[in-house]
Amino acid sequence: MIQNADVTVEIKRLDPAFDDLPLPRYMTPGSVGADLYAALSEPLTISPGKRALVPSGIAVAVPHGYEAQVRPRSGLAWKNGVTVLNAPGTIDSDYRGEVKVILINLGEEDFIIQRGERIAQMIIAPVAIAEWQQVAELSETSRSAGGFGHTGNR
Repeated sequence: MIQNADVTVEIKRLDPAFDDLPLPRYMTPGSVGADLYAALSEPLTISPGKRALVPSGIAVAVPHGYEAQVRPRSGLAWKNGVTVLNAPGTIDSDYRGEVKVILINLGEEDFIIQRGERIAQMIIAPVAIAEWQQVAELSETSRSAGGFGHTGNR
């Protein structure tokens, strides 16, 4: 168990064939993202411009009031142009299926994912559940409806 953990997330391995793979883990004491590993029986190639759904071999029970966010690994993005397509992907507290990662290859060469390779990172974050209230007018702000670069380039 992580020292000073803020929350406990139950985790289940889904296939004994991947019991040798690490569970999600933090690589340094200051890491907030726990690495996810590819649960593959054989290498998987993602061609440039293509995407793949990569299994992790685990399911999680995220506590109510939290979400798990699946985010890219910066090294894969920088070195290979491989990133999480729906970043951040959300795992809701009521989902109990396998954690899978949608990877896309934005690079110029085939990217081969090996069994046990670190493919993404998972963040556990608190969330607020909103009550939606329809109103006739919204309060004014100095920004108002400005968006999409309204503050300029620099």
